[in-house]
Amino acid sequence: MEEIVEAFDSAETVSVYNDGDKTVYSSGEEEYAKILACWNEMIDGAHDMPAFGVSLDNYTRQEMKQGLWVEFDFGKVLECNGMPFEKLLISVKKSFQGFNLIRYNADCGYDGRCFYLDLVGKNMDNLYNLLLNL
Repeated sequence: MEEIVEAFDSAETVSVYNDGDKTVYSSGEEEYAKILACWNEMIDGAHDMPAFGVSLDNYTRQEMKQGLWVEFDFGKVLECNGMPFEKLLISVKKSFQGFNLIRYNADCGYDGRCFYLDLVGKNMDNLYNLLLNL
């Protein structure tokens, strides 16, 4: 896969975590389609940048218990920029204009380098509002 933004349309499920409560939407469901459409609109024109840091599995799992998160599960291993992943997890914060995409792999959980997307003048407001109101 050349660009990380190409991966999302192949997600089998999208999970939304709201203060630790998880809701899963499968491909074909109306909510899944709404999330994917909003997501793709948000990342259209985004730039893939070097990540600000790495993820630590235990810390990430603890952080997922608070706030709003979205996770794309691909049901298989994909690779971009030499980094494999089965899922991508994102902390959704109102007005954020860039964010880490935290990679998940079955063998190491959320440990490891992240991807980073700069939304180039856009922000996460629409996605944040959509996820809160599903």
